[in-house]
Amino acid sequence: MKIAAELRAFCGRIEYEFNDPSLLVRAVTHSSMSSTTRDDNQRDEFLGDRVLGLVIAEALLEADKSAREGVLAPRFNALVRKETCADVARQIDLGAVLKLGRSEMISGGRRKEALLADAMEALIAAVYQDAGFDTARDLILRLWGKRVHTVEADARDAKTALQEWAQARKQHPPKYTEVSRTGPDHAPVFTIEVQLQSGDAERATAGSKRQAEQAAATALLAQLEGKS
Repeated sequence: MKIAAELRAFCGRIEYEFNDPSLLVRAVTHSSMSSTTRDDNQRDEFLGDRVLGLVIAEALLEADKSAREGVLAPRFNALVRKETCADVARQIDLGAVLKLGRSEMISGGRRKEALLADAMEALIAAVYQDAGFDTARDLILRLWGKRVHTVEADARDAKTALQEWAQARKQHPPKYTEVSRTGPDHAPVFTIEVQLQSGDAERATAGSKRQAEQAAATALLAQLEGKS
């Protein structure tokens, strides 16, 4: 099966040539393009998520042989979450080769974080099906790169830390409120406020609710630390 020049160039970017190029074509085909004659990448996304999880779990165990489960779990979550998968997808410009329906094209689908993350997982599944687990593992470790060894900073969960701070002082859990949402549908910007029972509060703005909540929690923790 011949593939388009853009897909050949993409194979160069990920340093992998498919034995069965149809697996790559399916991996980059979004459900908005699917039909009775064209498969999409949803099932591959399901498989790729599992392959990614196993590879990252093994890598974390190897990277820190003394770490306990309570330390490994947040590191694992930081490396396999949608934001990280989307970041890796942007790193290899996966969005440029996605096959999207007209509606997704118009709404900026090539830049959507969830869509990029799903396609990244589908790509992993395609490599796994094409050449087996070892090759898929090599691809993941190469693309995730230093993230496995520098994950500690990303694994810090400010929302959990803030909740623990409140509980230790017998306060209610922090309250998160969406103050505003601006920007187009394909690239929204959220402003979130977090407030404690004590009245202490901070706001933050980011491209997703989760990121804005984490940023607001981080800012409030810094404010509280400054008071102590």
